[in-house]
Amino acid sequence: MFFFDATFLILIPALFLALYAHTKVTQTYAVLSRKRARVGLSGWQVAKDFVEQLGLRVRIEEIPGALTDHYDPSREVLRLSQAVARGTSIADLAIVAHEVGHVLQKREGYAPFALRSTLVPVAGFGSQLALPLFFLGFLFAFRPLMDIGILLFSFAVLFQLVVLPVEFDASRRALHVLERLGLVSNEERPLVQQMLRAASLTYVAATAVAALQLIRLFLLRESRE
Repeated sequence: MFFFDATFLILIPALFLALYAHTKVTQTYAVLSRKRARVGLSGWQVAKDFVEQLGLRVRIEEIPGALTDHYDPSREVLRLSQAVARGTSIADLAIVAHEVGHVLQKREGYAPFALRSTLVPVAGFGSQLALPLFFLGFLFAFRPLMDIGILLFSFAVLFQLVVLPVEFDASRRALHVLERLGLVSNEERPLVQQMLRAASLTYVAATAVAALQLIRLFLLRESRE
């Protein structure tokens, strides 16, 4: 939900970053999905190998959509998009390994991952109600309602800030486990890193948009007498 006024200008750099990040990750995946990984295994097979060799208690599922891959810690399910589950490329290998990195975070009790899981319901609730409540308060010059909106949106920003170290750490773990199990060669390593960096940029952009939007809400609040 966007309200257009002069303060909207502070969001423009972050929105351009978000557009760039989205373009970067889709283009990088498009390029690297055409480069077959040396191991020649599908994403599903790689995930299965990870589960077996690392002793992970997680179920693997194939889901529709593009780049919809994720790990659901509440149900212990590793969900792979159809293209990744059936693909045998460098990109597919990197994405599967990244999601397995999240599985390892939960198993090892990685604190930021636990915090992120705790914040999910609060952040989801806050992100849905924050802006409607704020702008309703803004419309009627009712500051308490604007304050509630800002408070709720603050939880969404906090969630984004926690997500960053979680995603960076998952990518670090992904590269480590790929090398540990001998699934990536020295020549493939930079390409895997390229895919992981492109994916991480989307989280940086989302955090930037959320943080600047929060600043904007404060500015709007102060401008409303």
